[in-house]
Order: sequence, then structure tokens, then C-alpha cells
Amino acid sequence: MRILLYLISIVTANVVTAAFAPLQLGVFIVPMGTLFIGATFIFRDLVQNKYGRKKTYIFIGTALLLSAVVSSILGDTLIIVLASALSFVVAETTDTEIYTRLKLPMSLRVFYSGIVGGLLDSVLFVIIGLSPLGANFLPWEAVPAAILGQVIVKTIIQAVAALILGLVYKSTNKNVVSNL
Repeated sequence: MRILLYLISIVTANVVTAAFAPLQLGVFIVPMGTLFIGATFIFRDLVQNKYGRKKTYIFIGTALLLSAVVSSILGDTLIIVLASALSFVVAETTDTEIYTRLKLPMSLRVFYSGIVGGLLDSVLFVIIGLSPLGANFLPWEAVPAAILGQVIVKTIIQAVAALILGLVYKSTNKNVVSNL
């Protein structure tokens, strides 16, 4: 189920980003798929918890191929597909390695690794894919607002997930201890 949620969140992010105009929240520009991209880091961490780091890289590779195919089917330009793939590989790999190395409770590992992964994903995708360097959808003046808008949304998603996971694992551990 974790793997399915991980793969579905990636495909959904691509479809939603292609289907809906970005949100303009004050000065911030947030593609609608950002809500689902934030979830991919959480689901990837859950996949890693269950299957381990090595198998997680197989799922990241599968997700990368699936994402590229879906982006192509949706009519994304080659530069958008490449920017998406590059930002995805860098962000997911970084998230995986940070998550692996942190010796903290799961909720904090999800939060910290997701923040870094989300930041890298946002910076790389906006600069390589959307700026004048890439598809030229955004002028350079709008690039910082686009990056910051995505980072804020992804950080909020990570924080909410970390809180929920912290509560779930806390109550699970209490139940386990009280049942002993």
C-alpha cells in the first residue's frame, strides 16, 4: 500500500500540475501539484521504513520512469520532463540519505529530510524547468516567489505529517507498553 501511495502521489502531482493553473498566493506562485509533491517525500520515507534503503532506490527509479512517461503523455515539453526528472532524482535521493542517517524519532526524520528534499526539488525544478533558462514560463523576477511558494507549502505538508506521525507512533508505543 505504501508503494502504491508513493507512486500515485507522483502521478497525481504531474496530472494536477498540468491540469490546473498555479495558485497565486500574494507574491507566491504555487503549482497545484505541489500539494502532492510534498506528500511524495512522506510516502517515500514510509516505503523506506518498511522495505529498507536499497529497495527504496528501486521504487525511486520506478517512480522516475512513471513520472517521465506521465509528463510526456500530458504533453509537457522535453525541458519540463527533464527538469522534473532531475529535480525528482536529486530531491528523492537527498531525502533518502538524510532520512537514513538521522538518528532521531521517525517524525523528525520525515520532517527534516522532507524539508531539504522539498527545497532542492523546488529550486531545481523552477530554475531548470520554468525560468528563462528552461521553458521560460516565468521571468527571472518571479523565480524567487515561485521557489519560496513551493517551499512554504511543502514545509507545511512536512510539518503536518511529522505531527501526525509523532502522535501515531507515540500512541502506538504507549499501547504496546501498556499491553506488556
